[in-house]
Amino acid sequence: MARGRLGESMSEKKSKPTSFHRAANDGNTDGLTPLTTLDLGSVADIDELLAGMALTSFGGRNLGEAAEVLESMVLDPECTVVLTLSGAMTVAKMNLVIVEMVERGWVQGIVSTGALMTHGLVELAGMQHFKAKRDLDDKTLFEQGYNRVYDTYEPEKNLNDLSDLLHEVFLKMPTDRRWASRELLSEIGAHLAPSGKRGIMSTCYREGVPVYVPAFSDSELALDMAVSFLGQQIEDDPDADLESLLGNFQTPFDPFLDLAHFAELVSKSPKMGIVTIGGGVPRNWAQQAPPFLDIINFRLGREVPIPRYQYGVRICPEPVHWGGLSGCTYSEGVSWGKFVPKDEGGRYSEVYADATIAWPILVKAVGQRLDKAQKTACSPDLKLRR
Repeated sequence: MARGRLGESMSEKKSKPTSFHRAANDGNTDGLTPLTTLDLGSVADIDELLAGMALTSFGGRNLGEAAEVLESMVLDPECTVVLTLSGAMTVAKMNLVIVEMVERGWVQGIVSTGALMTHGLVELAGMQHFKAKRDLDDKTLFEQGYNRVYDTYEPEKNLNDLSDLLHEVFLKMPTDRRWASRELLSEIGAHLAPSGKRGIMSTCYREGVPVYVPAFSDSELALDMAVSFLGQQIEDDPDADLESLLGNFQTPFDPFLDLAHFAELVSKSPKMGIVTIGGGVPRNWAQQAPPFLDIINFRLGREVPIPRYQYGVRICPEPVHWGGLSGCTYSEGVSWGKFVPKDEGGRYSEVYADATIAWPILVKAVGQRLDKAQKTACSPDLKLRR
């Protein structure tokens, strides 16, 4: 037995408490999850890669755990899943990632920026985006008709050509009643669906998935619609000046119809899940539905069901310490009544990464996982108004 200079064994010394004495727990006895070294030689596909990453650390673990939460979310037959989209994801060619999620039945509603939907339509209509050249300055790009989105060009010609297609749809919209973005985007999807092409609006139309654009007027889509309606007013009064046209400008568009329809979707759902790409208005608008229903109950004396979000997967590089909504954690949303706390069954994973890197990997991994297990997504039949 090892002895110290004063004749005490080392084990005897360790057992004596000191002012710095700490327990020597081994982790397993406390029920902690042991980590595993990532062995790429044993990884056969992306599913297995993320399963292995879930038992590593840092961002890799976050992405691996996101796959676990997303899998549980889409397989829960009581869960309605909402996908919120912000950032230039369609300019970045993520269109078919969205389509994949819709076609697999993972998504029952989409909340998006109008710009993202507009740029997605450009691709669906057969037009192209282009890789930016480093030697062209923005003044030259303007003169040549290229709109720059970081490292990608959206030719102005695309948007002009798209406006002709959209004008046909705008002319079909009712003028004797109100409608909002959900109905308009469904009509655009119906217009494009016969082509058979896979795109966000055409696929959502075919699958019966509503798409909401809460900040609709902040988009090229809205500008095109406004010009179309102004053109009709000019046809009725060719001598009217622009000031009077704008002063009397009216459309049947009513954004509160979107709010009402989405609140119905949430209130009819036994459980809610959310997949957040970026943040911004789409994220907050989708998350405000439970508080909206709570306010209805509290102020109007109703008893509407209030399912808070029980599942959440968020991919966004925005850090929490700036204080903005895009970076705030799902845990912060618990304090607002938007999310179920983890100790009551809430399951969340937040990945601080560029969505164009993490999102396709996540979707491919979960798709492989379900295919190998011969499982398909389940969701409640809400019987919503089309």
